[in-house]
Amino acid sequence: MPFSPRHLNDGETLVLDLHPHWWFFGPESISLVASMFATLYLRSKVSGWLESTVTYVGLAAIIVSMSWLIVALIKWRTTYFVVTSHRLIYRQGVVARNGVEIPLERVNNVNFEQSIFERLLQVGDLLVESGGQEGQQVFSDIARPEEVQNIIHSTIQRDKNQRSEGAPSLAGIAHELERLEGLRDRGVLTDEEFEEQKRRLID
Repeated sequence: MPFSPRHLNDGETLVLDLHPHWWFFGPESISLVASMFATLYLRSKVSGWLESTVTYVGLAAIIVSMSWLIVALIKWRTTYFVVTSHRLIYRQGVVARNGVEIPLERVNNVNFEQSIFERLLQVGDLLVESGGQEGQQVFSDIARPEEVQNIIHSTIQRDKNQRSEGAPSLAGIAHELERLEGLRDRGVLTDEEFEEQKRRLID
């Protein structure tokens, strides 16, 4: 199910729309397959009343594993990592919803992490560092994280170029001040560097 265009602002375009990598429900799938094979194996090794007991217990384990997989599949379908021309958007949940939105102009850095196993699966974590109160956000189970990193960087650059072509708006100045304050609060900028950047922005 794609991200709904009705959630976009006027003049905002969709750049990237991702559900989590299929490994998102890998543990649930493994649990279901394991319970099925375990049930079949144990039934072949016992007889009589033990066979019936193993069958009932095995069916119960299969039903629980299948229910777990269905819940994970629903979560997968309602989890989005979206890059637009203006924002990074993360949404998750069906009834109880939670989400993160980061304007591109506040994004300071984008990194990714992959283990050797995750490289084989082409999945990993994306680390987005931003100004303001967001700090660093970690987004897990991102498919092809290195490609996503490149897409975000190029989108940020296009956004900067478009904003630099026009006169700076009050909203843009306010966002930049908030970003600088976040960098100062985390110790990336000293008070002197913050004041210098603030003076350049306002002048």
